This record gives sequence, C-alpha cells and structure tokens, in this order.
Amino acid sequence: MSDIVVVGGGIVGLSIAWRLVSRGADVTVLDGGDEGAAWPVAAGMLAPGGESEHEDPALIRLMERSADRWPDFAAELGVGVGYDDAGTLSLAMTADDLAGRARVWTRQALPLLRPSELRELEPALSVRVRAGVFSSRERQVDPRKVVSALRERLGARIVPKRVTAVSDVDARTVVVAAGCGTAALTGLPVRPVKGQVLRLRGEPGLVRHVLDAAVDGREVYVVPRADGEVVVGATQEERTDLTVTAGGVHELLRAALDLVPALAECELTETTAGHRPGTPDNAPLLGRLDDRVVVAAGHFRNGILLAPVTADLIAELVLTGEADPMLADFSPGRF
Repeated sequence: MSDIVVVGGGIVGLSIAWRLVSRGADVTVLDGGDEGAAWPVAAGMLAPGGESEHEDPALIRLMERSADRWPDFAAELGVGVGYDDAGTLSLAMTADDLAGRARVWTRQALPLLRPSELRELEPALSVRVRAGVFSSRERQVDPRKVVSALRERLGARIVPKRVTAVSDVDARTVVVAAGCGTAALTGLPVRPVKGQVLRLRGEPGLVRHVLDAAVDGREVYVVPRADGEVVVGATQEERTDLTVTAGGVHELLRAALDLVPALAECELTETTAGHRPGTPDNAPLLGRLDDRVVVAAGHFRNGILLAPVTADLIAELVLTGEADPMLADFSPGRF
C-alpha cells in the first residue's frame, strides 16, 4: 500500500505532489493523460485583481494569497518557466466596454489611463482603444513549462494510469486532483466548460504586456511570450466537446486583431480546445471528502493562479491533519 496517491497529473495535482515530496512524504501520482485538460491550453495569467466584481470575497483572497506565492514557487522550480512581471493592461474599446469594466477598475483603485498613455506602454494598440488601467502586480507564467518542470522533478513517481474508481487506489490517503474527471470519481458537481485558444507567432516584443480587454462587447486576452509566441483566448462555452470551431477561431481573431492590428501578420501556429473544471459557484473544491479522500479540484479559470496556494494548503492538511481556516469556504461538503 502506498502512503499518499495523487490522482491527476495536471498542474494542480503535480504541484500538490511536489510540495508533499519536498516535505518528505512518499507520493505517487497517477496520471490519466492530458486530453481535454485545462492546463495545456491555459495562457498562464496571474491576475487576481482582474476578476469580476461578482467573485466571492473568499475566492479573491485565495487568489491574492496564491499570486503572492508565485515568485517563490517559480524560483523553487529552478528553471525558466516563463514567469514575467511586466504587468497587465486591462482595456476597453468602446464607451459600453468602459462601463462594463468600471466597477472592477474602481475596486482595483488604479488610475485610468488615456489612449495616448496606453499607447506609450503598448505602441501596437489600436487607436480605437478608449481607456484602460495598468496593473504592475499582475504577472504571467507559461503553464506548459511549469508542468514540464514539475514532471522532471517528480520523475518516476508519476505513473501513467487512468483511475475509474477511488476504491481501486491502494493508498492510505488519496488526493483527487483530476480536473473534470473528479465528478466521476467523487460524485461532486464538477462540470467541463469548454475554452478555445489560439497561438500565434511573430516578432518578439510586438506585444509587451498581457492585454485583458473588452472589445465591442467581446472579452479577449492577448498574452505575449519572450520568444514571440502570443496566446489569444479564450471562449467560454458550456459544452463537453473539444472541437475547435470556425466560429470560435473567428471570434478570437476578430477581437485580437481589432485590439492589436499588427497581429494580422503573425503566423497562426495552433488552435486548441480544453475543459475548465467548473463548480456550481465556480469556486474550487478544497478539503477532506472523508477520512481517506482529499479533494483539490474545480479551479475553473484559476487553476494556474491557484496552484501554489492549493499545493500548500492540501499538503498541510494531508501531513498534519490540520485544516487552514482558509479552506472552510471551499469545503467539498458545501454541495
């Protein structure tokens, strides 16, 4: 019998396993594969301040706590994982877009920038951009590089295996971090929310900051990497398929090109779809399900951002039996 088994080889499961191992635990990760997973298609925005004013205050606190942990988390991995602290520009293209973003910007208490000021920061922006704010605290990371680094550190502890029942896992403690697969394993309400994402490639520096924008009523983000890759996302669809659709690609490209016209000259290198694991209140499930099973799932849009704090909280719970008070708001027992 193993001591601790983590079911799920995505960024959340691997981060938990890594934190447990770093504290001396005997851990095995059962990895059911990446098909449909959220992390391979995630842009890696670390932006708790940009979330909607409708988010629960407890979730915002959790995101802010995790964002504060990301610099050390990235440094501990010891290799380049695309951690970038250039900051984020949140933008509005029209008066209606501005009205829709005003409450979030007011909560952030950031100064409103005029179009000329925005283009000083980001010269490639469209002249149609009406207003925006700049957050120096919002960062980004490359999820694919993070997962690669975690897999390298865990090595042979990762076992390719698709688990169909928790009762089949021979371990004293089972941590279920299986994304959308958590529903079948635990009966908890985790649903797939489809997202389509594009990857472009152009000259490095074409886009200098993460751009999070409302463009004629359409939400889009544009995330540049140092090597010239630009991630454009993401649709949000209550669907279970993984089809990349012409409509989804068109919607994203139209918004991105309206925002940064020069992206039209970039190569379209990848179109992908994945499933965000959502819950009824779109907050994660974190904590003990029973004496043997602990759950860390349902992170929805925030799996990358929340990986460090999830790893710390779940490792502490598993190893000491003590639940951080912050877990109370995210108990699996609330459903």
